Amino acid sequence: MPMKHILLIALMVLLTACASNRGVIDESLSESELYQQAQQDLESRNYAAAIEKLQALESRYPFGRYAQQAQLELIYAYYQNIEPEASRAAAERFIRLHPQHPNADYAYYIRGMASFTRDQGVFERFLPLDMTRRDPGGARDSFNEFAQLVSRYPDSRYAPDARLRMVYLRNLLAAYDAHVGHFYLKRGAYVAAANRGRYIVENFQQTPSVSDGLALMVEAYQRLALNDLADAALLTLQSNYPEHPSLNNGEFRHHVEPRQRQAGWVESMTVGALDKLLTPPTVAEGSMMDREMQRQYNDAVASLPREIRVPQQPQRSWWSRLTFGLLD
Repeated sequence: MPMKHILLIALMVLLTACASNRGVIDESLSESELYQQAQQDLESRNYAAAIEKLQALESRYPFGRYAQQAQLELIYAYYQNIEPEASRAAAERFIRLHPQHPNADYAYYIRGMASFTRDQGVFERFLPLDMTRRDPGGARDSFNEFAQLVSRYPDSRYAPDARLRMVYLRNLLAAYDAHVGHFYLKRGAYVAAANRGRYIVENFQQTPSVSDGLALMVEAYQRLALNDLADAALLTLQSNYPEHPSLNNGEFRHHVEPRQRQAGWVESMTVGALDKLLTPPTVAEGSMMDREMQRQYNDAVASLPREIRVPQQPQRSWWSRLTFGLLD
């Protein structure tokens, strides 16, 4: 047998032995000893070890004095170990098993927090990326879960923080819809853009994106030659948001991006550049948000009357963009 194969087998055996030794917990430990060790791991922020001990405590002593407390702390340990799905599952299990527990509001709160951070991967955690352009699935779940907490436990110690996070999440969801509306607008899907703008105005009152929703309605209705609707939306925009970027001395300007924060240099050189160079993903590619956005766009284009459709420009390749079309 070649030496490299022997070394590979030896390395695999060593790693397996280390992994098996790491997960072994002394079976002679009492319930209180196991709980105390889990507490020490939590205090030292060794969350992986704490999870193992809390799981062992729950399985060995399911009706013990620390069983329910271990379930609560397991929710927290999963959350701190950046395992949001496991944390949500543990929280939902606790809520289902102990709906009348005095600390059930804590399970509701951590469940909302797990959804709040679910969409924040490595790049979102450490780089200044615009979350209003990312998949809002976690934000919607988090908003609904915080709403359950506030509704069920309005006097909970966690309710004030949950309300503040709900305001942030509502603003984020409204800004996301504004970006989607502008996506439709740039591609000539004016009916879909107008509907998205009206949805923002009707469902996200008192958010900064209401003005962007009105601007979407104005431009989409103007493009569709629905002048009465465009004038009504424009009058509302001028009366309530005279400083909106789409207005220049009261006159409406077309193709104004929704207001957003200034992108960081990392985003400008990476994500922003890719957004300009890459073609929109096909149905089989991209994230769930991209596929859903593309599907809605295709449906909106197909529903337009033929007489008001805008001819679509052929998609330029990245080589054409790089050479400014000189070599086409």
